[in-house]
Amino acid sequence: MTKRHGYALLAAVLAVIVVISGAIYLGVSGTDDGSQDTISASPRSPRNSAAPASSGAWVGSWSASPAGYEPGTERKGFAGRSIRNVVHTSVGGSSARITLSNLYGTTPLSITHASIAIASATNNPTAAPGTLRRLTFDGNTSVVIPPGGQVLSDAARVRVPHDADLLVTTYSPTPSGPVTYHPHARQISYVADGDRTEDERGEAYTEQSPYWRYLAAVDVLSNESDGTVVVFGDSITDGISSTMGANRRWTDVLADRMRDEAGAPRYGVVNQGISGNRILSDGQGRPAVNPSGLSRFDRDVLTRSGVKAVVIALGVNDILRNPHQNNPDRIVEGLRELTRQAHTRGLRVVGATLMPFGGHRGYEPALETVRQSVNQQIRSGQVFDDYVDFDKALRDGYDPRKLRTQYDSGDHLHPSDAGYRRMAETFNLSHLKGSAAAEL
Repeated sequence: MTKRHGYALLAAVLAVIVVISGAIYLGVSGTDDGSQDTISASPRSPRNSAAPASSGAWVGSWSASPAGYEPGTERKGFAGRSIRNVVHTSVGGSSARITLSNLYGTTPLSITHASIAIASATNNPTAAPGTLRRLTFDGNTSVVIPPGGQVLSDAARVRVPHDADLLVTTYSPTPSGPVTYHPHARQISYVADGDRTEDERGEAYTEQSPYWRYLAAVDVLSNESDGTVVVFGDSITDGISSTMGANRRWTDVLADRMRDEAGAPRYGVVNQGISGNRILSDGQGRPAVNPSGLSRFDRDVLTRSGVKAVVIALGVNDILRNPHQNNPDRIVEGLRELTRQAHTRGLRVVGATLMPFGGHRGYEPALETVRQSVNQQIRSGQVFDDYVDFDKALRDGYDPRKLRTQYDSGDHLHPSDAGYRRMAETFNLSHLKGSAAAEL
């Protein structure tokens, strides 16, 4: 064969390869591979958008700690009703997955349908057009969660914005009480009769609720966030007294700062505050309603997606609630134990000083002495890797036993919206960077 004939044969082979490749490409590109954020034209039949993670890392965008069971739901739960939880994202991503909890249930919880969508507007049960996604669990649209258990959904491919409201809807056809819930959401969610999980429009959601039910976490697949910071606290972290539906908890402002400020760590922020929570003492029941910080730390911090750092803001209720903990060393040792547990996972720990409660109905001079002792030990640098001095930032300059007036919600314990903002602005974001320090 001459060189000329050889080149001609090679050119012919290459031409055939190009033709075949083009046909394959057209065949593949003509199918729906789930890569677009569109759903079926029928609002009642959204595309099953469960999809494997393609790139990025899973980080926490929102979370709420299961705190107990909802009174009045012991027999029927929410049988035959759809619950549309409204939650606010701290970071966005290209896919989302949820965690559902039946921690306080005494019977199996049957979820036959669940969905996720972007809300069309704040404080609204209507989904933005084209964003509703059916959720699956190991490929199935239904799942049964045993008493005391939880389940993680498959990834749903949906473009989740940061600083936005999500609608997470579940439907259970059968009685399954008591209902696991987070009672102080500071956010209105919605309930509808019947299976309305795949309704884009919100007209059926006529009942409003101040609770989050069953939903414990929302993770996103992100190319922009490096991990998650968990804020572990009590009612002050939970956002009690902040404006309802306005996302003015101090953790919301912290998330804004980490997203917007140059040089800040790019972390999702998840809020694991439980109102009335203490470091040392559990509530009543099994499992305990309002479990202690020590008993829930593994569940609420160490198992969160992509966690890199934890902020601990606990201790006031150990002092203030009956029976009072009058030994500051016991409180500090509990805080040190939380730090030790975090260090076993390589987590950075930032702690907070305890803010004043002078003027509160439970105030006593002896309790103030305990608070001051705890704060002194925190400031010594022997409790956490670093600390944020919320006490100094919010106390009255003329009477350090009290909150400054503009930062006081009026009950002399919980901050106002301005007080919550001041807390977040006080936080040194560089303290969240780096690995865990040596054992304290």
